[in-house]
Amino acid sequence: MIAILSAGAAAMLLAAGTVALLIRWLRAHGIGQQIREDGPSGHTTKAGTPTMGGIAIVVAVIVGYMVGHLVIGVPYWRSGLIVVLTVALAGFVGLLDDWLKVRHQRNLGLSKRTKFGGQLIVALVYVLLSLYWSGVDTHLSFTRYTSTGIDLGKIGWAIFAVFVLTGTANAVNLTDGLDGLASGSAVFNFSFLSIVGYWQYRHFAIYHVHPALDLALVATALAGACAGFLWWNAAPAKIFMGDTGSLAIGSGLAALCLQMNLDLLLPLLGGLFVVVTLSVIIQVVSFRLFRRRVFKMAPLHHHFELIGWPETTVIVRFWIIAGLCTALALGIFYADFVSLGLVS
Repeated sequence: MIAILSAGAAAMLLAAGTVALLIRWLRAHGIGQQIREDGPSGHTTKAGTPTMGGIAIVVAVIVGYMVGHLVIGVPYWRSGLIVVLTVALAGFVGLLDDWLKVRHQRNLGLSKRTKFGGQLIVALVYVLLSLYWSGVDTHLSFTRYTSTGIDLGKIGWAIFAVFVLTGTANAVNLTDGLDGLASGSAVFNFSFLSIVGYWQYRHFAIYHVHPALDLALVATALAGACAGFLWWNAAPAKIFMGDTGSLAIGSGLAALCLQMNLDLLLPLLGGLFVVVTLSVIIQVVSFRLFRRRVFKMAPLHHHFELIGWPETTVIVRFWIIAGLCTALALGIFYADFVSLGLVS
């Protein structure tokens, strides 16, 4: 427990401190966010706000994870290292996208094909290392590896994992459209995974997740890093995380759930990200088939802005949804534990 708390505290303090320095450096060099021309008109005032703050999140996660190990000498596990590597690689892909936007002074970075190609490479690295280096369990799981009794096999799990990783990364990326929305929601999710990781560690005989404590350290470091970043990212934001942060957070969330055998619980845990993504899919399909828009603008948070909700109202209400989804996931996880008859 000391190691877990240390990882989170170190990541939070480092993220908050690093972001403060990063804001000064980015402003001094005139590096700011380019705003979508077709976005809500109220967002034009955000043009020039420092971006690429996700760099601080990635650095804080790595350092926080290491601090957690140094405090009481907790051993490193391959699964934890793989998740941290995935976060760093996804952040690098996002950094390239952010840098091109800044360099070209327009809200267009990597092409869609190139960006997805980069995400696919990150997912493939994760899959190969998980299967052949850490020996991940290939069962399709809900709350534990025996939840469904379905073994996908290496090929099936690889395809499934690639879909989950790329899908979650893009879902968080789509949600990152308002000040603090993605980072605040992610704090709920990673806090849940910290609790679950520690629970799996204490009840190894049930969950059989050998690196559970190590994964809990990663989750806590991610929660702390997002919380530290949120200090500066809360409305009105002094800095944006950019794709550097959103892709890193989304990939980290998916990578942890896959390692912790929470595959099918992920859509519930990240329910807000799922709803936002569905709003985009519905909007695109409706317009292409019927030439009609279901929402005034997609993603969903922009729709509520355009019908008159203040930005802070949208953010707080969406945070509430994220918190409720997290509480539901935690309730389901614990209910499954109770169903085993181990609680008197």
